[in-house]
Amino acid sequence: MFRISGLTFVVVLSAAAATSALAQKLPPQPPPVASPLGQGSQQERDACHPDVVKFCQAQLQANPDDVLSILGCLQANRAKIGSACQQVLASHGQ
Repeated sequence: MFRISGLTFVVVLSAAAATSALAQKLPPQPPPVASPLGQGSQQERDACHPDVVKFCQAQLQANPDDVLSILGCLQANRAKIGSACQQVLASHGQ
């Protein structure tokens, strides 16, 4: 049989109550931020597609839906990508 001393039980209950109270006081969380290129227009996606295919094969094979990984690849290859894709990145603050 498991025994809890009176003091331990009070401390555990106090900690649980404090955690519950704290959780109720936290402000609501903002909605998730849209990925920088995930919401791009078809024209923007077309501008970067050749560069993604050329420089980001590892990311495409690992997870073709991982926009942030592909974005990181494009940024890492910034000096090599075409001017159209560079303009898309710049227009999204990248």
